[in-house]
Amino acid sequence: MKHLKTGDKAPGFSGKDQNGNMISLGDFKGKKLVVYFYPKDDTPGCTAQACSLRDNYADLLQNGISILGVSADSQTAHTKFITKYELPFPLISDENKEVITLFGVWGPKKFMGKEYDGIHRTTFLIDEQQTIVEIIDKPNTKEHAEEILRIFN
Repeated sequence: MKHLKTGDKAPGFSGKDQNGNMISLGDFKGKKLVVYFYPKDDTPGCTAQACSLRDNYADLLQNGISILGVSADSQTAHTKFITKYELPFPLISDENKEVITLFGVWGPKKFMGKEYDGIHRTTFLIDEQQTIVEIIDKPNTKEHAEEILRIFN
């Protein structure tokens, strides 16, 4: 697993969102960006996290913060998730785990005594110069937007 740290330049990534639009790091040059990685659409923790960001989206935008979610789910799964919860931000479908690997968030996990490889829920806060200013390794899913706003302000 790659280990990015605070102060590193954000990896140059690109991927397709739920609508098939290509999104890349360069699209956010000069802007604050939050890239959050989550395990699976429409699961309890991932839904709580996405809804925290949705419910505080106006505050995030007011503070000049763009939000981008990434998981290995398909574009179809992302579209259903976005529609069901009225999410106002794009989700990258990274089925080949290219962006996930670039950020080093794929690796061994444990759940109920079983070990397997999966996405580690991790959030990267990236400044206007595309430098990682903070990495939240274990975000509070229900208060994630508040965590982000505290750090960026």
